[in-house]
Amino acid sequence: MGKVIDECVAAEPVLAASRDEIEALQLKKLKWAVRYAYDNVPMYKNKYDGAGVHPDDLKHLDDLAKFPFTTKEDLRKSYPFDMFAVPMKDVVRIHASSGTTGKPTVVGYTKGDIDIWANLVARCIRVSGGKAEHKLHVAYGYGLFTGGLGAHYGAEKLGCSVIPMSGGQTEKQVQMILDFKPEIIMVTPSYMLALADAFTQRGLDARDTSLQVAIHGAEPWSEEMRQEIERRFDIDAVDIYGLSELMGPGVANECVETKDGAHIWEDAFLPEIVDPDTFAPLADGLSGEFVLTALFKQAMPIIRYRTKDLTRLLPGTAFTHRRFERINARTDDMMIIRGVNVFPSQIEEIILQEPALSPHYQITLFKKGRMDAISVAVEGRKQSSDVAVSQAVKDVGGHIKARIGISALVEAQAPGSIPRSQGKAVRVIDKRV
Repeated sequence: MGKVIDECVAAEPVLAASRDEIEALQLKKLKWAVRYAYDNVPMYKNKYDGAGVHPDDLKHLDDLAKFPFTTKEDLRKSYPFDMFAVPMKDVVRIHASSGTTGKPTVVGYTKGDIDIWANLVARCIRVSGGKAEHKLHVAYGYGLFTGGLGAHYGAEKLGCSVIPMSGGQTEKQVQMILDFKPEIIMVTPSYMLALADAFTQRGLDARDTSLQVAIHGAEPWSEEMRQEIERRFDIDAVDIYGLSELMGPGVANECVETKDGAHIWEDAFLPEIVDPDTFAPLADGLSGEFVLTALFKQAMPIIRYRTKDLTRLLPGTAFTHRRFERINARTDDMMIIRGVNVFPSQIEEIILQEPALSPHYQITLFKKGRMDAISVAVEGRKQSSDVAVSQAVKDVGGHIKARIGISALVEAQAPGSIPRSQGKAVRVIDKRV
C-alpha cells in the first residue's frame, strides 16, 4: 500500500474492515434508519404501509429491496419541511437545490448530522492526499448549495487552513492562488479549466502554482478531462461524490494513489445498483442506476434514494469499502436524437481526444423541420492553426457519427467565446420547445 493509504487506515481503521464487519455494521445501522424514518416521517410510513412492508421485515441487507424507493419527486411534494424527522429547534442548518426543474429539494441537518458530514469530508480530503498543515482553497459556491460549506467544514475538521473563496471572480481566484499558495483546491472540474484559461490569459503557467491536488465534484467529468486538468496544472485531480439529498459532498472519494473510482464510505451509506427500466437489484459489476441509503441522518432520513446516476459497483482497492465506476451519465441527462440515446459525456470524450481543440464545448438541441437535430460548438486552442482546428472539427463530426450513430453539426468558435462555468457547467441547451 502507499503512504497515503497507510496513513488513512491508521487514522480510521474502519477503512480496512472486512466485508463481514462492514455488512454487520451496515445491517445494524440500516435497521435503525428504516425504523427511524417509518416512525418519524409520515411519507415513509405511508409508502411502506402501502407497499405492505414494515421495518420488522428487515432482517438481512437484501431485505432492503422489499422497501419502496425515495425519489426527488417525494422531496418536492414534501416541500419545504415535511421530510424532517425532528422539530425545527433541532435543525441547525438548511440547504436546498437550485430548483431549476421544479420546486427545490430541501435538506435539513441536526448538529449530529453536520458533525458526521464534516468527518466524512475530512476523510475525503485525507484520502486525496490532504493534511492538517495544508491550505485549502474552496472554489465551490457557498450558500444553499452544499458544496462550499460542505468542503469548508470538512477541511476545518481535518485541520486545514481554509480559504473560503466561493465561486466566480475568476481574476481574484487566480490572484489568491498566487498570493496564498494553497496546496489543495476544491472546485468543479469545468471551473478548474476556466481557471487554467485565466492563468494563460495573464501570461502565467498554471503548472508553476503551489497547487498539488484538486478535488473535483458536483458535475460529471471524464477521464480525458482529468488528464487535461493534470497536464495543465501538473497536479493530481481526484473525484469526490455527493448529492445534497443524501448529505452533500463526501459520500465517496477517490484515493490519490489509485485514481480508480471513488470509494463509497460504507460505514455511513448503503449502495445499491438497480436496473433503470425494471428497478430490479443488480449484482456488483453490472451497470445500472445508483441507489443510496443514508445510515445516520437524524434531521432528514433518506432510504433507497434513486440518484439517477448510472454506474456499477466494484470491489475496494485502496480500502475495503467498495468503489463505483466513474459517473459520466445520468438517466435525466440522456438526449434522444432521432431514436438514438446520447449522453453529453460521449461527445465530451470525443472532443477531448483532439489536441487542437480546447475542453470547452456546448451542445444545442433544435428542430430541423419535424426532426430533432444537434449542433456542437467547440473552440480551437489559441496555439492551434486554422488548418488543425478545421481538421479537428471534421474529425469530431466523423467520430460522433461512427461511435454514437448520429449526425451532428460541429462548429468551431473563437477561443474564449463559449461561456465559462462559474460553478456547474451548462453543457446542453435545448431549443426544441
